[in-house]
Formats: sequence, structure tokens, C-alpha cells
Amino acid sequence: MAELTLAAYRERHPDIRADFIIDQGWDSYTAEDHGVWKTLYERQTKMLPGRACQEFLDGLEALKMPADQIPNFDRLNEELMKLTGWQVVAVPGLVPDAEFFEHLANRRFVAGQFIRKPEELDYLQEPDIFHDVFGHVPMLTNPVFADYMQAYGKGGLRALGFDCLKNLARLYWYTVEFGLINTPEGPRIYGAGIVSSKGESIFSLDDASPNRIHFNLARLMRTKYRIDDYQQTYWVIDSFEELFAETVEKDFGPLYGELPELADYEVWEVLRHDKVYNEGTQEYARTKGRMPIHAA
Repeated sequence: MAELTLAAYRERHPDIRADFIIDQGWDSYTAEDHGVWKTLYERQTKMLPGRACQEFLDGLEALKMPADQIPNFDRLNEELMKLTGWQVVAVPGLVPDAEFFEHLANRRFVAGQFIRKPEELDYLQEPDIFHDVFGHVPMLTNPVFADYMQAYGKGGLRALGFDCLKNLARLYWYTVEFGLINTPEGPRIYGAGIVSSKGESIFSLDDASPNRIHFNLARLMRTKYRIDDYQQTYWVIDSFEELFAETVEKDFGPLYGELPELADYEVWEVLRHDKVYNEGTQEYARTKGRMPIHAA
């Protein structure tokens, strides 16, 4: 879904700022809205121990996120600012790339203020407040990951001058949204798109269908991704320090110079030089996916 312009958003949010920030409007949430949050929160927190990484679980506890109502950003930010200097700001929907990167670069995480309807618990095309706040914000309490997110914003501002935004978007997608991490107890989830989804929390770790491949920056940035269904490939890191070193401490300039001339990899592809944890069967994509995309 493409982001709307400031003028288009202003029709619904007359007080919207030039940086697309709006008031959360916490008092306008209904009992049904809070009930949806409570249902989703209880469902995910019951299943995530043993699946989500400890950094996520620790962050959820540190933020004192309420279980029975949508968090008030003012109160949430009191805890988050003390921990890593980040804050959550409300926006009306998807915002333009430049504003998105600018907010991240200044340790502001943009979150949608609406919550899904009761009949949309398991699939929603546009990210809502449960995905954005429950899924993303706990990881912002981790100092290394918080610095990675800020660096991603700064890198995005630089990337605006290159023809590589789709490649940089893949880095965000395959780490921040759908990343896995190795731990002594086995692979765990840190990506927000997984931890906020009951189905994908199971699928990403347990199903034989998807590939699970070790993080490789150049390879990942050439790989397409799914926006409509479960991922066909998950990328796995050994630590957040590795993620930081392999991205923040690298000069993307030479990579940006090469990427426009290189072909993309399909979502299911496994290459000879990949470090593969699981070469997926792609059975789900072939038989159950909304829009099956698979190897011939």
C-alpha cells in the first residue's frame, strides 16, 4: 500500500504536522479497540516464550506494556526514553521514505495509531498499532538493536541519492520485520512481523517449508520478499553485534554502485555459497499461499 501525501492525510487529520506526526488520540479508543489489543497481547505472550529471543521478552517486561488496553504513548515513552533514548510517535499510516528515515535517524519510531478489527486478527495488510508497538518497540530497549535502527535511518537518508531504495527496504524487511537469531537454545524470533503474528511465530521456526539462511548483506539485498503471506526465506544472525558490524560498520557506497546492475534473486532461491540451516520444501507456498510463488 503506497503512502498518502500530507495533503491527503490532512483531510482526515487536520492537525497533522509537516513530519506526519499526529496526536495518538488515546481517549478515542473504544472498549472494542482495547479488547482487540487484550486478545492479541494475551495470545502472543502465551506462545512467545521459547520462540522469541530473550531480548524481546526482556524489552516487553521493561516497558511495562499493559496487557488489557492499548498503550498510551506518553507513558510508554517515559520508560523507553530512560532505557535507550527512543520514543514512539503516532502517524496516520505509511509515510514517505524521507520522513521515515528522518524519524529513525533521530530515534523516533513511527507507529500507526489504529488497531485492527476483531475479524482481522490474523491478517492485516497495513501495519496497525499492535504490530508497530507490540512487535517493534520491545526490541528498541536493547542498546545494540536501538543503535542499529538509528543507523538504518541515517543510511536511508544517504540512500535517497542512489537507485537502491528497494534493496535497502529488503534489509529492513529481512531483519527488523522478519529476522531470526541463533541462540544456545536454538533459533529464536526477533522480527516484529513474526512476533506479532500467531501463525508466523510457529511457521518461521517449525515448518519445513521456508529456507533459513545465514545473514549475508549483499545476498539479502538482492533477494525479493513476500508482502502478502508467510516468508519463503528467513535470514538468521548469530547476534545483534554481528548485525551491527555487518551493516552499520560497512560502507554501502560500493554496494550501491553494483546493485542496480545485478539481477534479483527469487524468494525461494538457495545458492551454492549460502550457509543454509534449512533448505525449505516450499510446500506451503505451492499449496496454501495466497499467491503461490515457487521454483518451477
